[in-house]
Amino acid sequence: MTRVLARLAVVVLALGAAFASAQAPSAAPAEQPTPNATSASAGQPAAPIIPAPPEIAARAWVLMDAKSGKVIMEHQADERMAPASLTKMMTGYVLSEAVRLGKVKWEDKAHISHNAWAQNPVFAGSSLMWVDINSDVSLKDLYYGLVISSGNDASVAIAEHLAGGEDSFAAMMNEQAKRLGLANTHFMNSHGLSHPEHYTTARDLAILARAMIYDHPQDYAVYGEQYFTYNNIRQMNRNELLGEPGVDGIKTGHTAEAGYCLVTSAERDGMRLIAVVLGTASKLARKEESRKMLGYGFRFYETPKVLGAGQSLSDPPAKVWKGAADSVRLGVTRDVYVTVPRGRAAELRAAYVVDEAHKAIEAPVAAGTAVGTVTVSLGEEPVLQEPLAALDSVERGGFFRVFWDSLVLFFLKLFGQA
Repeated sequence: MTRVLARLAVVVLALGAAFASAQAPSAAPAEQPTPNATSASAGQPAAPIIPAPPEIAARAWVLMDAKSGKVIMEHQADERMAPASLTKMMTGYVLSEAVRLGKVKWEDKAHISHNAWAQNPVFAGSSLMWVDINSDVSLKDLYYGLVISSGNDASVAIAEHLAGGEDSFAAMMNEQAKRLGLANTHFMNSHGLSHPEHYTTARDLAILARAMIYDHPQDYAVYGEQYFTYNNIRQMNRNELLGEPGVDGIKTGHTAEAGYCLVTSAERDGMRLIAVVLGTASKLARKEESRKMLGYGFRFYETPKVLGAGQSLSDPPAKVWKGAADSVRLGVTRDVYVTVPRGRAAELRAAYVVDEAHKAIEAPVAAGTAVGTVTVSLGEEPVLQEPLAALDSVERGGFFRVFWDSLVLFFLKLFGQA
């Protein structure tokens, strides 16, 4: 037994067909050379050239790979700006969370107060669902009116039903923002009409969009609906990119202060991108600039799945001391995706190391217990790290097993072998 018992297994990830089938990486194959310009002359292909991102006519923007969370391009991504109706993304998220937690049901009826009434003078000239005062409207209809019609009246009705008023609901929005890690976001209302303390950023909106997509996929699907009819009024979705390849959301926004804004998500060939543009000059501009960003991301990048949840990286499984079982499989507890320049996926490698505190893994072991780190590299460059976890639970063994393993471990530690 060597002095260092921390296992190091290098996994060469042959992507392409292998990624499509999401097979578990084989254990400890030999390292493969990283293609580069000099190796191309020896018969190996050169690394693909990725052009600089396009210029975007907006005050701020972000293009994020939804599966990996990787930002592909950005400008002024952390600049605090007025979000206009993009605010309603959080209003909808809070409602979806309330339904998920069982606090309300979609069929529950919200009473429409004067504040939420479509003809409230505060809403003059703004986007509306056209709810009537003193009527009772289901939360499902209000959600559709919020998402598709961008109704300010629907926003207030949701806020009053969930929290009793706008101020209390804004506190709920801010609590969710904190939970999601939106570091530069603060809400003062549910609809997005301008307020000096109501702001967010392009990056925070991309993070919020990602949470919506993966936390509430069924509710997110409403963002892709083309129209909604309520009170005999049929309104089209305001997202001008709906209907283009792969586009299924998300939200438009406009005020004089915010300019024309758009958060878009699209999925093509298994890759999902989120594009955020803030402060463009017109409806056409927000559409065209978003299209440019999506085109760049899909053309020059890809998102292979490098590690599968529950797939063992340890072959053979790791030794367990004092347990009812002799070994435990090690791996990751979630699917792991990496954003790479298109054509370079075959250069990805994954390696794991058991940390010093767990070089002798002792039972009991709970499934999901972190015991080390998995590092994914593109060629020689590390691109992400993920906790290495026990994939199975191992209960403590019987008296004789514990006694014997304790004795063996004592002498191993005595001689510096564990």
